[in-house]
Amino acid sequence: MKGTKAKSESKRADPKLSVNKKGSASTKAGKAPTKKGKATKDPNKPKRPASAFFVFMEEFRKQFNKDHPDNKSVSAVGKAAGAKWKSMSDAEKAPFVAKAEKRKVDYEKNMKAYNKKQAEGANAAEDEVESEKSMSEVNDEDEGDEDGSDEEDDDE
Repeated sequence: MKGTKAKSESKRADPKLSVNKKGSASTKAGKAPTKKGKATKDPNKPKRPASAFFVFMEEFRKQFNKDHPDNKSVSAVGKAAGAKWKSMSDAEKAPFVAKAEKRKVDYEKNMKAYNKKQAEGANAAEDEVESEKSMSEVNDEDEGDEDGSDEEDDDE
C-alpha cells in the first residue's frame, strides 16, 4: 500500500513539471522576466542609414518582383540579391556605395541636430526641477514658521 501511494504522488507531480502545449499554464506560472532598466526608444531619433547592400536591395527588389511576379517568398529575393551582390565588381557596387555614404552624411547631420535638441531639453528640464525645488523649500520654511507659532499657542 505504501508503494502505491508513492507512485500516485509521483504521477500527480509530473503534470506540474510537464510543458503545456497551449502555453496558458506555463505563462501563468512562470512569466518571462522583463528588463526593467531598458529605456524606451525615442520616436524622434533619426534612423540609422542603410548600408550599400541595402541600398542595392531597394532597387533589386523592384526589378526582381517585375521579373518574378508569382514569387511570394522574401527569402528567395534575399538569396538572389546576395548572390548577385557577391558576383558584382567594386565598380558595379560604386553607385550604391556612394548613395550609402550620402545617407550616412545626412544621418550624422541629423544626429548632431537631434543631440543638440536633447541637450537643450535636458538643461531646460534640470532648470525646471531646480526652480521647483527651491520654491518648495521656500514654501516649507514658511509653513514651518506658521506651524511653530501655532504649537506655541497650544502650549500656553
